[in-house]
Amino acid sequence: MERLLTRWGKELDKTLPLNDYPRPQLRRDSFINLNGEWNYAILDEHKKFNNYQGKITVPFSPECILSGVEKVLHPNEILYYQKFFNFRRTNHRVLLHFGAVDYKCEITLNNSYVGEHKGGYLPFTFDITSLVLDGENDLRVKVTDPTQTGTQARGKQTFKRGGIWYTPQSGIWQTVWIEEVCEGYIESMKLTPDIDNDELRIEINYNGKPTDEMAAIVLDKGEVKSACKLVDGKGVIKLSDYELWSPENPYLYDLKIAAGKDRVESYFGMRKFSTGTDSEGTPRLMLNNKPYFFNGLLDQGYWSDGMYTAPSDEALIYDIQTMKDLGFNTLRKHIKIEPLRWYYHCDRLGMIVWQDMINGGGAYNFMAIGTAPALAMIFNNKHVGKVSDGPNHYKYFAREDEAGRQEFYEDSEGMIDLLYNVTSLALWTPMNEGWGQFDSVKACEFYRKKDPTRLIDHASGWVDHGAGDVNSFHIYFTPFLFPKYNKDDNRPIALTEFGGYSMQLKDHSFNKDKFFGYRKYYSQEKFDAAIKNLYENRIYNCMKNKGLSAIIYTEVSDVEDECNGLLTYDREVVKITPEVMKAANEKLKY
Repeated sequence: MERLLTRWGKELDKTLPLNDYPRPQLRRDSFINLNGEWNYAILDEHKKFNNYQGKITVPFSPECILSGVEKVLHPNEILYYQKFFNFRRTNHRVLLHFGAVDYKCEITLNNSYVGEHKGGYLPFTFDITSLVLDGENDLRVKVTDPTQTGTQARGKQTFKRGGIWYTPQSGIWQTVWIEEVCEGYIESMKLTPDIDNDELRIEINYNGKPTDEMAAIVLDKGEVKSACKLVDGKGVIKLSDYELWSPENPYLYDLKIAAGKDRVESYFGMRKFSTGTDSEGTPRLMLNNKPYFFNGLLDQGYWSDGMYTAPSDEALIYDIQTMKDLGFNTLRKHIKIEPLRWYYHCDRLGMIVWQDMINGGGAYNFMAIGTAPALAMIFNNKHVGKVSDGPNHYKYFAREDEAGRQEFYEDSEGMIDLLYNVTSLALWTPMNEGWGQFDSVKACEFYRKKDPTRLIDHASGWVDHGAGDVNSFHIYFTPFLFPKYNKDDNRPIALTEFGGYSMQLKDHSFNKDKFFGYRKYYSQEKFDAAIKNLYENRIYNCMKNKGLSAIIYTEVSDVEDECNGLLTYDREVVKITPEVMKAANEKLKY
């Protein structure tokens, strides 16, 4: 396979990569970045640790080019990390943050146990106040990762990569950093914009004294717009003459919160995502109480040199801005949770986000994720989707492991808490195409209770149970027909995967010998013409005549063997002629 470097990867500063504040919606002045060169070793789990084998560039997984290692971690191995850092205390408490570590890790500091964490996609924090030294410190991390041999959330990682399944990645893949805080400090906050009542509801989790004063201030371009006191960590800020957030007007307000001696800065946007009907009574998805056509792409967030980890903040921005320049307004973040900076850029640039939960479960039954659903798709018949995904079919959907099912809910709760404040996030997708699907109606209810402010695609694509807010279809090969789940199904229609038109550019391909795609093209002229016809004729007709409310084209960029991206895997070439794509998207508006 080719070693494809992005332009940002070529310029990577290995001493301190990704040196951007990692938590834009809860900012403090304190930030010590521990990214950079660490010692590492990968050893058999039964072999006694002796010494480190070399240097690894954190936060890049050992499997990827930018780590400097390019070795796969197997289930019977342990990945060891070590980082020496100097520190000088200036405040009461010291917190150690990990953006994400795949999958299970144990942390020690100065030979003292700090804690453990499992789950490959969510951030976690340890209080190291009593362990950190003034001067040199020795931080160590041990990681194990079962990949597809376990039932944990793992996405598309597999040891037998190919087609839509990719090289596994493991270990630290998001920023490691230290923060100093007051004795009492704000641990988290929840921001709920309500445009129907012209207010922002605020709820903070503060671990200081109950008698400490708390307040919040909204600023508009540096000027105070409104304020309120927080009682027991809760408050409501009334707003007037405010701007609504949308992709066409991504207007954000600044927010400052004080609790005791702690001070944090944040931001928010006023917007609402819902369902309703248009003037003709057709069910539609709504933005700010008006019908809005969600025109998006599948975005898997893989990089040719960093895999799960973008080589720089500028690289994250490039993907979002390029898709917006092509006329899209939505990205479906597929089977991955990104670092918080990605969502921040979607907020400020004006790109709606649909967020997938990560799939897990045991070894998948091809009939559940391939043959049977594909036949249903070919014949545009969703009756197969009415097959129960409850206890009688846990085995069929590779969900027999009770601990794995419970972990799904724990991870879902963590994801919702993490991303609740993201302005641009419009929709949750708990499950996709029967990949470890189970109890999907119950799961939908769980998501609804945790977050009643957003839309839900309870089971994207094939195995539909009539729940959620959209009638969701994946159609790659056949005419676009959208049968209802039942005669009373009034959910808006969403084509949540389609297209997948492929064109390989060998000089920018991961695999020069073969490539995967749903329809293959070998010239720019034919590729442009096919996409032009797809959008300006087929999709346009469905939007006008069949009630289609949202589309998600596959996909933003090539990924390994997949060459159905609008960008090459190394992000060097926009494969579609921009004028063709922009003109096609311009027609898809209400």
